[in-house]
Amino acid sequence: MTNETHIELNNETEKQLEYMDLLNKIIREKASAKGRPLTACVVTFGCQMNERDSEKLKGILTRCGYELTDDETADLVLYNTCTVRENANLRLYGRLGHLSGMKKKDHDKIIGICGCMAQEPDVVKKLETSYPFTDIIFGTFNVYKLAEILYSHLTTGSRITDIWESNDTFTELLPTVRKYPFKSGVNIMYGCDNFCTYCIVPYVRGREKSRRPEDIIFEIEQLVKDGVTEVMLLGQNVNSYGKGLKAEVTFAELLRRVEKVVGLKRIRFMTSHPKDLSDELIEVMAASEKICDHIHLPLQSGSTEVLKRMNRKYTKEDYLALVEKIRKAMPDISITTDIIVGFPGESEADFEETLDVVRRVKFDSAYTFIYSKRTGTPAAAYEEQTDEATVKNRFDRLLKEIKNASSEVTGRYTGRTMPCLAESVNDHDPALITGRMSNNMLVHFPGDKSLVGKIVDVKITECKGFYYFGERV
Repeated sequence: MTNETHIELNNETEKQLEYMDLLNKIIREKASAKGRPLTACVVTFGCQMNERDSEKLKGILTRCGYELTDDETADLVLYNTCTVRENANLRLYGRLGHLSGMKKKDHDKIIGICGCMAQEPDVVKKLETSYPFTDIIFGTFNVYKLAEILYSHLTTGSRITDIWESNDTFTELLPTVRKYPFKSGVNIMYGCDNFCTYCIVPYVRGREKSRRPEDIIFEIEQLVKDGVTEVMLLGQNVNSYGKGLKAEVTFAELLRRVEKVVGLKRIRFMTSHPKDLSDELIEVMAASEKICDHIHLPLQSGSTEVLKRMNRKYTKEDYLALVEKIRKAMPDISITTDIIVGFPGESEADFEETLDVVRRVKFDSAYTFIYSKRTGTPAAAYEEQTDEATVKNRFDRLLKEIKNASSEVTGRYTGRTMPCLAESVNDHDPALITGRMSNNMLVHFPGDKSLVGKIVDVKITECKGFYYFGERV
């Protein structure tokens, strides 16, 4: 389900809308010549910020006259890329290899690459030499210029590579096509200043820049008018929101302002860095009626020594103390995390420290990753890279420990009645609705599509580990 949104215009938005109108004429002419609408497929890799960018890309393409499809045989295929792990790069190259045959048969087919991979010079060079059939390449800082870039390509017939090293302005208020009409992501900041030694994000997303709170509130108000009841505030490190603004506003204060938006029922956010999570934020969350009972708090490692080499700027003891403080203020909160296995130099003793944190915190769920060397990051040059067999063994042990620990806490909701946002008809059983509780856990319960988008009370009848079954009350 999609929902198109149009909100307040500024000068850059006006310029891009003009390009969309110009492009719309070209697309309509081409569609008339083909005797059918032209189609566009946007494929998204990576995080929720990429998902939000793709909603903008889809909105622009719709305004330009394309019909959206999930089929990569479309007239235009645009890959919005992620480069956090090597596997994401390999997936893109595999998809491009598949498309090369289609391009040979249909020279008018447009193939585009944007997002984080496009910010890496070596990747752009490889795309231009090994995949010469790609037509447009642009990065993370000028997503809003898609129509202008497409217009240049179609009017000149040339490949367009448009990569910016930074961008100090925000152009948020463009047409978007949301996946859900009743919930939406909202970017509150871009970039990251933390420079964790394993992470390429600061190099491809740039330094931290916060949007003005009044602009964020305006966007949320317009979304609510358009039917949105839940927003997800997005940033690489939302806890550091406000730095650099003329009138510094903390993330906690921003949440207070967002909560005042009439008609908004739920507020989520991600991602939180433990080193910047303030007492003020905990107080605001504990007192709020709209902020969801969930916090994603990446651990990455339970070893203080490894955390130091990661440049995470907190210790194992700091993390445990923070969790204790959060749970004291909000006993029912769901805590999820990210954990990396096999960071260079990670010893068996270091890994046991991670297992110890998992046992003590008892995360509701965890995203686990095998360390991926990213060229250009400090960790890529570390000599003590962990061998593959050891990493695989530790990864399997970690998954088992997470499952055991989480089973002790996720069952606590069984028998309770919880408000759930009905998100969709269940993929496997059309007699069930899939909803999301405030704690971000999924629950499947009997119902029909008329419930989608509504918050309903559901009694939890069975815990299946990382999801639940229930019945509507």
